[in-house]
Parts: sequence; C-alpha cells; structure tokens
Amino acid sequence: MATRDSKGPDLQRSLTLLWSGHSRGQRGPRPKLTVAQIADAAIRIADADGLEALSMQRIAAEIGYSTMSIYNHIPSKDLLLEVVTDIAAGRPPELDSTRGFRHAVRQWVGALWAGFQARPWLLRVPLDHAPIGPNQLAWLDRLLRPLLTAGLAGGEARAAALHLTAVVRGTAQISMDMTGAHKTAGGSPHNEAELAHALAELIDPTGYPALAAVHAAETAGDHAGPERFDGDALPVELSFGVDRFLDGVEAWAAAEARRAGSS
Repeated sequence: MATRDSKGPDLQRSLTLLWSGHSRGQRGPRPKLTVAQIADAAIRIADADGLEALSMQRIAAEIGYSTMSIYNHIPSKDLLLEVVTDIAAGRPPELDSTRGFRHAVRQWVGALWAGFQARPWLLRVPLDHAPIGPNQLAWLDRLLRPLLTAGLAGGEARAAALHLTAVVRGTAQISMDMTGAHKTAGGSPHNEAELAHALAELIDPTGYPALAAVHAAETAGDHAGPERFDGDALPVELSFGVDRFLDGVEAWAAAEARRAGSS
C-alpha cells in the first residue's frame, strides 16, 4: 500500500521510507528516532492487540515520543502500514534446492503460511501496488529462483509466483475468517466438528448433490490428506492445490522444452 496524493499513490515516498535503513554512505550523527524504531513499536502493538489498535498516538506513547515526532518521520497512516508490513514480513527462508524445485517451492509456501498464522493482522493490510520493500522483494526473489530452475521463462515465473502468493494469502484469509467465526457466541458452531454436524443436517442431496457426495466422503474419512515430504509438509488447505499447480508447471516446462528441441 502507498500513501496517496490527488494523483494517486505516491510511490517515491514509499520507496524512500521502505529503503531508509538501506542507504549507503550516510554521514553525520544518527537520528534519535528512526523509521525502524517506529515500525518495531507498531509491530509490537499489532501483535498484541491487532491492526485496529494501531495509531500514531499509541505508537508515540509506546516509545515515549510525541505524536508529531512520529508524523515527522512517517507522515501518514498509509505509509506507516506499508513500512510495518515489509518489516513484519521478515526475511524469506533459505530454500533447499538440492531436492528439486518442488521441494523448494513447498518450503516457501509453508514459510509464508506460517508467517500469516503468526501475524494474521498482516492479511488486513490492503495492497495498492506490487511489492517494493526490501523484505517483500526478497520473498519474491526467493520464490522466483526455483520457478526459473523448473524451466519457466521470466514472465511465466513471475505469473506463477503471483498465483502462489495469492493462493497462500487467500487461503490464510479464509482460514482466519472461519476461525474468527467459530469463536462467536449466540449458538453458532465453535469448531469444525460442530460445523460439519450442523451442515450434515442441512445439505439435501437433491438440491446439493455434489456437495452432499463430498461431505459424505469426508465424513467417512475417504478423502486425501496432504502429500508429505520430509520437512516439507503443508496443511491440507494448501497441499492439494499447490501440488497440482506444480504438476502443471512441470508439464508446461517439459512441453516447452520438447517444442524448443523440435524446432
């Protein structure tokens, strides 16, 4: 996300703040208050009380500065959220490329999923443009490596990376929303077992034949669990879709290699 002026997102201001700690050759005394300190305080607040609790006033109180001091460093809430999102994402994992591109991609997917589970408030931050922060670019770069190794061309690898990111983010969002719904009072189901039991009484095979068949199979335990590799297990919500997507990547790359060899 980026701060906005009358013409739309101000990407230059975003870039300046996101890369403020990566400049080279700076001289003179270090400022007493830094963008990183403000972002770290914001992350502590969001981790403890959620994104709704985040405000410039709360951050100022957290670190013992005036609200104006915060605005002098980060002039808008939009910019604050952009910086916080990049820093909270952290650095991507080192991927094991020795076991093939599938293993590396699954490692990346699992790490991104774990990050959203640890900090679900990240899913509440709207996205206004492609990643431009150092950590987010590092995550993208780390995923592009095995996709390029698999034989995808540049634009294909970027499209595949965008799809995988959307799958993980979207699945994590649905999982978080459903978990929140299970915590509601007033007689609503509070866990998956109660929800499944409630649906079993509502799903009419005449009106919902496919859904009834799937529900019956799942209730009977006749459903495929996640494919598991050592150190590479994914939750069932992700595993099937990610693995079938990677099947497609392999098939596409092999077909392209055959076409190139025959031309």
